[in-house]
Amino acid sequence: MARGPVDLPARLAAYVATVGTRETAVQRRLRAVTRKIPFGTMQIGPDQAALMQVLVRALGAKRCIEIGTFTGYSALAVALALPPGGRIVCCDVSEEWTSVGRRYWKMAGVERKISLRLAPALDTLKTLKGPFDFAFIDADKENYQNYYERCLTLMRRGGLIAIDNTLWHGSVIDRKNRTVDARAIRAFNSKLRRDRRVEIALVPIGDGLTLAFKR
Repeated sequence: MARGPVDLPARLAAYVATVGTRETAVQRRLRAVTRKIPFGTMQIGPDQAALMQVLVRALGAKRCIEIGTFTGYSALAVALALPPGGRIVCCDVSEEWTSVGRRYWKMAGVERKISLRLAPALDTLKTLKGPFDFAFIDADKENYQNYYERCLTLMRRGGLIAIDNTLWHGSVIDRKNRTVDARAIRAFNSKLRRDRRVEIALVPIGDGLTLAFKR
């Protein structure tokens, strides 16, 4: 989700998007289309997409997982960063929203790198066999811990899991916010901080992106 408590002033955000990223024309078109639809702010921004692309390339990633695809912008970013033969498995339950992404994946020539699984993500994850190099989690917050545990099992040593929305609009420090999602993110963040199986960094980009590097 792009909108959050760490949003930059509009002019500075535009500067970052222009100077700090190398967004393709297809990426820009998909992002523009997504902005116009209901819940369009759920999509990550170009700065976060660029960061994920650099991480995927730095890892030399060939096998990736995405949990929560929406209209496919983040999947497109990762697919563009993958080498020939690289693949990303995308888990989502919406035919409506992912059908938007499919059109743009094809325009970008990366549709063969993307395997879309329309089913509950935990069911799909049970069918996968590792090792994977990179995972991006951006779906229902109540299941973050379950998604994380399964992804960690599938990751190779030296693999990376990126978890979105870990600041949850600032509600992580607002104890008066007792919504299900806010409590789920707080619990997940607390658990991850104690997890010695990984090295972590919470990056204040978008709505908060936590990186968990598997030891």
